[in-house]
Amino acid sequence: MRYGIDASNLRSGGGVHHLLRILENVGNSPGGDTHITVWGSRALCERIARREGITLTAVPDLDASLLRRLHWQMRRLPTLAGRTCDILFAPGGLTGNHSIPTVVMCRNMLPFDLGEARRYGASFMLARLLVLRVLQARTFRRATGMIFLSDYARERVVAQIGQLPGKTALIAHGVAPRFQHEPRRQRRLEEYSLEKPFRLLYVSIVDVYKHQWHVAAAVASLRRSGMPVVLDIVGPAYLPALRRLKASLRELDPTAAFVKYCGAVAHPELHQRYHGADGFVFASTCENMPNILLEAMAAGLPIACSERRPMTDILDAGGLYFDPLRPDSISRAITTMVRDPKKRARLASTAYERAANRTWQRCALNTFQYLNECAGARAGRAPQSERA
Repeated sequence: MRYGIDASNLRSGGGVHHLLRILENVGNSPGGDTHITVWGSRALCERIARREGITLTAVPDLDASLLRRLHWQMRRLPTLAGRTCDILFAPGGLTGNHSIPTVVMCRNMLPFDLGEARRYGASFMLARLLVLRVLQARTFRRATGMIFLSDYARERVVAQIGQLPGKTALIAHGVAPRFQHEPRRQRRLEEYSLEKPFRLLYVSIVDVYKHQWHVAAAVASLRRSGMPVVLDIVGPAYLPALRRLKASLRELDPTAAFVKYCGAVAHPELHQRYHGADGFVFASTCENMPNILLEAMAAGLPIACSERRPMTDILDAGGLYFDPLRPDSISRAITTMVRDPKKRARLASTAYERAANRTWQRCALNTFQYLNECAGARAGRAPQSERA
C-alpha cells in the first residue's frame, strides 16, 4: 500500500504531535509492503525521524505565504498524490480535490462552534475560523472517510454541516509512556502550608477559550481565605489572550506569590511538570480531544475540570467539575479537591485507569487499518464505522 500524508497545514501543536507519534509507531501498524510519503514544511520534515519506508518531501511553497500554501495544497498536491499514492490522509482536516481515496481528520472544533469563535471579536482570527469552516466542511463532504477524535466532535460537526456521505471512524489519540505515573499518596490539608503549598498545574495555550484568568481569580480567592494553594500556568500564548492574563495577574497577584505564568515548555520536558504537581485544572470551553487532559490523567493527578463536553466524556467519574466561566465555581471545585484527600485519591485513581489504554501504538494501528479499509472501499469492502 502506498500512503500519502498531506501535512501541508500542520504547523505546530497537537496536529504535529499526533503525526510524529503515529509515524514513530508505523512499523507496528500497516503490515505488508508499504510506503509512506509525507508532504510538509521544511521545519516539520526536520522533526520526523528518518526511517525506511517513509519519504519526507519538504515543499518550499509550504514555508511561504498562506495563499501559496493553499495553492500548492489545492492545486499541486492532487497531481503529485495521484501519481504516487493509493490513498491520501489529511490529518489537518483540509485538502484538495483528489482522484484517489482521501481520509481526513477533524481536529479543530472552533470553526464548528461559532459561539466560541466569537470570543475573538472582529479579528483576523475570527475571519480565519470562518474561512476554515467553509473549506473544511467542503473537504469533509467529499472525503472517502473521516476520522473523529471524540463522539462529541462527530455529533457537533454533523449537526453543523449535515450528514457526511463517507464512512466515519472514532480513533482516539494516545499518551506517551513518559507521562505515566501511578497516583501518589494524597496528603491531608494540614500537611500543606504557605511555604509548602498544594501545587496546581494548568497546561494549555493561553487563549480566549481557555480562561486562565478565571482560574487565577479562583486561586486568588482561595489564598485570601488562607488556603495554601499555588497555580503554575504552562503553555504558549495567543497574544491578545496573554495580554488579558497578564493584566489579570497584575491585579490579582502583582508579586507572583501564588500564580505564575511559566510560558511554553518543550514537549519532551513537559511530563516533569505534571509529575511535580499535586493537582491539575483544565478550564477550556471548546475542545475536540484534549491531549493535555489525557496527559494529566496518565500522570495520576486529581483533576478539577470544565463541565463542558468532551471533557466530561473523557474524565467521566474521574474529575471534579466546574463552570469554567465562573471563578466561584472553579474555587469550589479546587476547595473540594484540596480539603478531601480521600476524594482526591479516588479521582486520581479513576482518571489514571481511564487513561491506561490510550497508547500511540493503538492509535497508529487503528489509523492505518482504517486507511487500508478506505482504500479498499472501491473494491466493495466498506470501511468500518467505529474504532477503539
